[in-house]
Amino acid sequence: MKPLIVLLGVFTITSLIARFSTGSWHLPFGGNLAMCLMLFLTAIGHFKFTQGMALMLPPFVPYRTGLVLITGVLEIILGLALLSPVLRPYAGYVLIVFFILILPSNIYAAIKHLNMEKASYDGPGLSYLWFRIPLQAFFIGWIYYFSIYLQSKAAAV
Repeated sequence: MKPLIVLLGVFTITSLIARFSTGSWHLPFGGNLAMCLMLFLTAIGHFKFTQGMALMLPPFVPYRTGLVLITGVLEIILGLALLSPVLRPYAGYVLIVFFILILPSNIYAAIKHLNMEKASYDGPGLSYLWFRIPLQAFFIGWIYYFSIYLQSKAAAV
C-alpha cells in the first residue's frame, strides 16, 4: 500500500505544481518522477528488510540475500534512468520484465504467509494477492504508459 500512496501522491503533487507554475501538466515527467521515487522506497525495503525479502524466494534459489541486494540497487538505477528521456523507454521495458519476474516471489511469499518486515511466517497469506496482483498489473501499465507510450508519442511529433 505504501508504494501506491507514494506513486499517486508524488504524481498528483508534481502535476499540480507543474500546472500552476508552467501552465502545463507535464504528465510524462510527473509519472516518471513518481515511479522513480516509488522505486527508491521499495529499494529501501531491500536493504532494511533483506532477511525477510530473501525468504520471499524459494530455498532452491541460490544467493537469495545477494539477489535481494542486487535488485535493490537495480531499482535505484532504473528509477534514475526513468528521469532521462533518452534512457526512459529502455528502463521502462526492463522494469516491465522485472515486475513480471518478481510476481512469482510475491505469490510464494503469500502462500507461505510471509511477513517480510519481521522475517516471520505470520503474514496475511493468500488474501494479500487480491491486492498485490492487480497492483503489479497497475505498475506495469503505469510504466508502459508514462515511460514507453508517451515517450514514443513525443518522439513521433
